[in-house]
Amino acid sequence: MRSYKATMVDPVRLLPREDREAALADAGYNVFNLDSADVFVDLLTDSGTGTMSNDQWAAMFRGDEAYAGSEGFAELEAAAQAVMGFERVVPAHQGRGAENILYGALVSEGDTVLNNAHFDTTRAHVAANGGDPVDCPVEAATDMDSEAPFKGDFSVERGRQVVEAVGEENVPVVVLTITNNSMAGQPVSVENTREVAAFADDIDATFVVDACRFAENAYFVQQREPEFETESVAAIAREQLSYADACVMSGKKDGLVNIGGFVGLREDSELYEQCRQRGILYEGFSTYGGMAGRDLAAFAVGLREAVDPPYVAERVEQVQRLCRALADRGVPVYQPAGGHAVYVDANQALPHVPREEFPGQAFVCELYREGGVRGVELGRFAFPETERRDLVRLALPRRTYGPDHIEHVADTAEAVCERADEISGMEIVAEPSMAELRHFSAELRPLD
Repeated sequence: MRSYKATMVDPVRLLPREDREAALADAGYNVFNLDSADVFVDLLTDSGTGTMSNDQWAAMFRGDEAYAGSEGFAELEAAAQAVMGFERVVPAHQGRGAENILYGALVSEGDTVLNNAHFDTTRAHVAANGGDPVDCPVEAATDMDSEAPFKGDFSVERGRQVVEAVGEENVPVVVLTITNNSMAGQPVSVENTREVAAFADDIDATFVVDACRFAENAYFVQQREPEFETESVAAIAREQLSYADACVMSGKKDGLVNIGGFVGLREDSELYEQCRQRGILYEGFSTYGGMAGRDLAAFAVGLREAVDPPYVAERVEQVQRLCRALADRGVPVYQPAGGHAVYVDANQALPHVPREEFPGQAFVCELYREGGVRGVELGRFAFPETERRDLVRLALPRRTYGPDHIEHVADTAEAVCERADEISGMEIVAEPSMAELRHFSAELRPLD
């Protein structure tokens, strides 16, 4: 049972099927181009799409809009220290702004950056600075049905192989993404975090944690890692983040706000001043960083709410409920479920569609055509330079949808699978020059 009640409603409507088909065609068969008003259940992303609490709204009304030295920034910095253990904060308008600040300071032409799995913007920022983003997932990450508890872990063995090939002087950064978004939102253990920290120290690399979903990850640690079964989510989060030299944080995930982010750094970090100056250049002065004072204040409250036991348990359980509903209907899903999304295996759902015809994107389009549900492809269309499976992510906004929405999504996916033989592949007809980000704006058309 929920530990909260809704005090505001936002009407939604399911367009007639012919209108959904027209909207899809007008969008170039790319659901990023759909109008929000034309979407019935929006699972495109959990980033910035959640519902804020009364306390967060109250903080917004008290927001201090000073250009320098705002109260909101002091509150955010205090929350980052208390909840995450990072003494210094360089604010940014969102997570990718923080990535631009940090990776622009750390990565140079010819460098290699290791990650358990780079997400799209992380990969793009590394590449934009001349680096080579290399993924180091554990073997279990690619096994859809493995019950391994921490399939998001970083393979240190794989990391050492890359270092041996390119030279440790060319690996300035090691990144650990928690939870591992590109690997179906799977969690990372504290034990693995310690191993990766030691590995980074061995090669004199900066150890960065992408902490966007740090609270959800800490909940999984509490449930699955025996050392921490009696610890609170808050204590586990601080422990796991304590091994990092720096973190990148998007407030739009476990900050529970609609905008905002930061780079978290240690008090004695030489990197802090570099990041602070880059923040001023690209985001704004170092006590607002592209955010309004009211957003800073709401972010500070959200960080503390994210590690609240009732909230985070309910959050993860809703994702697991969607996973069970899909699996019970025969929809092929990545198991166990991660903390923010359920991932459908389009290669199994549409086995007749070759990978070069983007079965994941075809499945995404059919979800919208069938039931007005918007998801996102995270396979060959989104990541053309990798051999990841063609997954479709259904990311649940925080504190937003109810059980009836979950059932509608599951029924819609079941209906798509039942008529899989009627679904054709797709081809790209227009795309941007930067391949790492093509799924945001490319246009496609169905193949006959």
